Amino acid sequence: MDMTPGRRCHNVVNPLHSAMYFAPELADELTSLGLEPGAMAYFAGRAAPLGPVGAGTVTATFYNFNHDHVARHIPAAWTVTTPEAVLAARLRGADGTLRRLLGEEALTSKEMAEAAELALRAAEACRREARPLYAANAGLPVPEEPHLALWHAATLLREHRGDGHLAALLVAGLSGIEALVLHSATGKAVTSAVLQQTRGWSSDQWAAAQDGLRERGLLDEAGDITAAGAALRGEAEELTDRLDAAPYDHLGPVATARLTELAGGFTRAARDAGAFPAYLFGKG
Repeated sequence: MDMTPGRRCHNVVNPLHSAMYFAPELADELTSLGLEPGAMAYFAGRAAPLGPVGAGTVTATFYNFNHDHVARHIPAAWTVTTPEAVLAARLRGADGTLRRLLGEEALTSKEMAEAAELALRAAEACRREARPLYAANAGLPVPEEPHLALWHAATLLREHRGDGHLAALLVAGLSGIEALVLHSATGKAVTSAVLQQTRGWSSDQWAAAQDGLRERGLLDEAGDITAAGAALRGEAEELTDRLDAAPYDHLGPVATARLTELAGGFTRAARDAGAFPAYLFGKG
């Protein structure tokens, strides 16, 4: 299936948000609040728009993390800082990250202002119903600086698509760990070792999920994805596209193509500047 214009646009807008998760600027801001580096900082940083929620809410909305892993860090994070402090810290982290990766000239360019305007316009069509992470972020103020406005809009569009994708995974009958294992088997994800470590799954749990997917005919004996597995993933992505069509239908084909062009340029520049560690990627 050919990639839809909306998915193509998402693929270049999303990194403008997600780069911060690999950035020292955000890590420094969050640990300065007393949060432990790594999982605690990540969970608090992404969940902060929801308020001081418990582990159950984070597991439900993040989907593919082991609940026991989440519960080791949430709600403990809220005993050392507040969601409001984390929100301010992550905005400072996003600012520092984008300044380092893109440079001042890009941040103050007319292209940056145009990209922010287009992305915010796309986000106008996002809906809050059954979209908890999007809805929580949609309640935050839009920053005045164009590069932070673009980052905010990228966050909205990312979480809107992500919330819809979780619904598609439920329809596909894939648990959080099964979705990870199947994605890893394509060879297009971060390594299985990294996924297990960052999501808190043991080798035994990973192997059990592989066995379950083999029983369904979605993986072969070698652990590679089968035609049936690829078809199921394709169906889930198609449903995700349908659930995420509204922002790009609202923007229209010409403006969507323009946002894709602008965001694509900024994302390439960020990648060239080392936004995403190369060692994380590839089949493992």
